[in-house]
Amino acid sequence: MGIGIKELLIILIIIILLFGTKKLKNIGTDLGSAIKGFRKSVTDDEDKQAAANLQNDANTTGTTIDGKAEKVDEKK
Repeated sequence: MGIGIKELLIILIIIILLFGTKKLKNIGTDLGSAIKGFRKSVTDDEDKQAAANLQNDANTTGTTIDGKAEKVDEKK
């Protein structure tokens, strides 16, 4: 006894009557752009964190990010 196709169509028709198709399109567009922005900010933060981790690893091991050895300043 779940929600079937008939019930979903009735709910959709009621929503369209209440808000109109133009308003629903705007809501969908706004929601989609908000989700897109959220995903972009999450991946940007992950990329920055990964780059910082690589830099920290390179500083502690005395190698550069491209794997070449370099002198590490011991006065830190």
